[in-house]
Amino acid sequence: MTEQALRLGTRRSKLAMAQSGQVADAVSQVTGRTVELVEITTYGDTSRENLAQIGGTGVFVTALRDALVSGDVDFAVHSLKDLPTAQPDDLALAAVPLREDPRDILVARDGLTFAQLPDGARVGTGSPRRMAQLNAYARSHGMTIETVAIRGNIDTRIGYVGKGELDAVVLAAAGLNRIGRIDEVTDFLSVDTVLPAPGQGALAIECAADNADLIASLAELDDPFTRAAVTAERSLLAALEAGCSAPVGALADVLNDGRNVTEMRLRGVVGTTDGSTLVQLSTTGPVPETHDQAMALGRELAAEMLAKGAAGLMGERAL
Repeated sequence: MTEQALRLGTRRSKLAMAQSGQVADAVSQVTGRTVELVEITTYGDTSRENLAQIGGTGVFVTALRDALVSGDVDFAVHSLKDLPTAQPDDLALAAVPLREDPRDILVARDGLTFAQLPDGARVGTGSPRRMAQLNAYARSHGMTIETVAIRGNIDTRIGYVGKGELDAVVLAAAGLNRIGRIDEVTDFLSVDTVLPAPGQGALAIECAADNADLIASLAELDDPFTRAAVTAERSLLAALEAGCSAPVGALADVLNDGRNVTEMRLRGVVGTTDGSTLVQLSTTGPVPETHDQAMALGRELAAEMLAKGAAGLMGERAL
């Protein structure tokens, strides 16, 4: 008798379907079972409000988690940067696969890079984090840009440039990679210029906490370095959220001596959306070997950032 198919809950966007399809193939390989995609519409997909206004946290996740808890799906795939930092007791983060490119990218008219944008260029992004860092970079390099709040899927956002409504838009490299449109990028933004969102480029595979067999199977897709990095980034975010509601960027990466991974570096930034004030710090330490060590790395850097004034940089995010 053949085992029944595993049901994978996914959002309906082209990007979500692409990344869920990739995970489905990997899960089929490790379990020997077929995986069927179950499309679920989330509040974040139907609401036309600005993400900063509806809170941003969990709007793409809640409906998927409800389907997991009710047993309508066996596991779900999320973009890790969409996950709230608190993990519910009844759900397990079973796997964090190898991370895609975490950088932000620019798609600009006429093949322009960020440095080549004309004075007063209109740059679209829905992210206060990106606005803060792009505006700060522009200020420090004698450029004037206007950041414009936009929403919508990748097609919609790139369309604003094609139609001439915006000079450029900023998106995540990982998303364009996953849907096969990375050749449209006109500039890769260095993480020294724009730190990504905590968890950007990584996926989260979640299932019911009491499904030990499935957790064990999914764990084969886990990448320990990616998990340690995003755990540290999200710990930083959680600690800063307690003390400030400003846009936060974070990236943990492993440093090596050419052969062996020796240390993990965590960088964090928080700032006002106009870019006039940024608090940016980093810390380096041994690669975390446990969840608690990764959490501690994030909390330590957050404490230093709060001490340097991060708490005073209140953003416009609705609490």
